Amino acid sequence: MGLPSVNIIFQSVAAAAIERGAVGILAVVLKDASVSSGVSEIDLLDVADIPETLSATNIEYLEQAFVGTPKMIKAVVIPAGAANYTDALNYLETIKWNIGCIPGIASGDVATIATWAESMRDTKERKIMMVLPGNAADHEAVINFVVEDGSDVAGNVTVGANTYTASQYSARIAGLIAGLPLTVAPTYQVLTEVTDVPHLTKAQADTKIDAGKLILYHDGAKVKIARGVTSLTTTTETKGADWKKIKIVRILDMMYHDIKDTIEDTYIGKYQNSYENKLLLIAAINAYYEVLERERVLDTGKNKCEIDVAAQKTYLRSIGEDVDNMTVQQIKEANTRDKVFLVSTVKPLDAIEDVQLYVNL
Repeated sequence: MGLPSVNIIFQSVAAAAIERGAVGILAVVLKDASVSSGVSEIDLLDVADIPETLSATNIEYLEQAFVGTPKMIKAVVIPAGAANYTDALNYLETIKWNIGCIPGIASGDVATIATWAESMRDTKERKIMMVLPGNAADHEAVINFVVEDGSDVAGNVTVGANTYTASQYSARIAGLIAGLPLTVAPTYQVLTEVTDVPHLTKAQADTKIDAGKLILYHDGAKVKIARGVTSLTTTTETKGADWKKIKIVRILDMMYHDIKDTIEDTYIGKYQNSYENKLLLIAAINAYYEVLERERVLDTGKNKCEIDVAAQKTYLRSIGEDVDNMTVQQIKEANTRDKVFLVSTVKPLDAIEDVQLYVNL
């Protein structure tokens, strides 16, 4: 039968969470000669923790990532001569992190990593995002970071006398995103060290953003992230426009892992599946929503968890119960064996990004 599964499906109008979990853990995959075989994980809390045994290039990638002040960096290091990233990806599946990147990744490897990131979210119950250069995945798992001119020709990020491709600068972007509080969006975050990027007109920038590209925009005085978007461009009934926004996806990811981890650690196998205990679980979820409302992560008064009467009714019918002659309350209180059916509506708060001001004279 396999392991018990806590299946939480986040839709545009539904989510669930209990205890606020850690956010801001950045996974950085590196190829380095200091590792001869297998995978080495190095946990870093500060620039001072970066090992001097790494190559100068990899040290610079990690230093760039720390500029964004992520809570922690988990450097996953594989041999410099590794033919692919398979070992690193298998290892990443076993540890906890939120945002990932592979600075210096070759263009031929990007599509494979994007497909893996999508599978992590869709089939492996791991809500993560990868910052990848030049990949139009059309999926919230991928942040499509590009540095290009108005004709979509790749350019460079200029930092003083140094220049970097999107691949080489992806750790800086990933670190910035991982380090932001959930009340702040990447949109218009200034990269103070960047002196120049390919210049775009507003129309050109808008076109790229609409195509799911995270771009750097020179406003004439400074360089900033134009808008904090994922690569998702095709919306559906269950995955609406909210999934295009990095800020919203980060909130939903946090909530997903909070409820999943808390149910697995606290509820599964530890409580009888009675109506009263279901109400205790619901109360815990709603109490958590109130905390997120006070922290201005969720919109006040628009978040609620309750028993999913429709799903419970369908299940009871499947096991032979005469649900047509039951009241709603009887359906709620009915014995559902080892199943719990909940439905939750949440409304994450987005950041102010578009301001319209009319000046009347």
